[in-house]
Amino acid sequence: MTTADTMTPVLPATPETASGAAVRLHGVVRMRVVPIHHAEANAFVAKHHRHHKPTPGHKFSVAVADTDGVVRGVAIVGRPVARHLDDGWVLEVNRCCTDGTRNACSMLYQAAWRVAKAMGYQKLITYTLPKEGGASLRGAGWKCLGERGGGNWNVKSRPRVNTDEILRGQKWLWQAS
Repeated sequence: MTTADTMTPVLPATPETASGAAVRLHGVVRMRVVPIHHAEANAFVAKHHRHHKPTPGHKFSVAVADTDGVVRGVAIVGRPVARHLDDGWVLEVNRCCTDGTRNACSMLYQAAWRVAKAMGYQKLITYTLPKEGGASLRGAGWKCLGERGGGNWNVKSRPRVNTDEILRGQKWLWQAS
């Protein structure tokens, strides 16, 4: 279910939300991990992500919602973008996007790894820009494997739409552990 004016998914309220306001504990919004359809996750990404567009596909998506059922963040998990990593045992968090709610990213990364392991996958990876510090990933227990990639997908031998300037250059590769 989504709200018509914002396309932000809204889930059914829980008994905890009789007051009509998200329950806060020490100033932190209480959240729970919930399932979400790919289209709804993409709508959230389209509205909230700083530099990425929605994904064309996924293996699964998860969300975190507050006690009012308002989705505060989504993670879209799919096949690795790097072809050499796509061996059938590895998945990649292609998008992790929140509305800024504290700890939402860490909850999403942890939940994505739990789901991937339950599905039988052996590795879950993601990439960040160097200016993104990685605190949420470290908080979720992920390890930084170092710099990877860079450049532009559009090359003479394989023409593609140019990569946005902000996304060019080295990325940091992270792996769930």
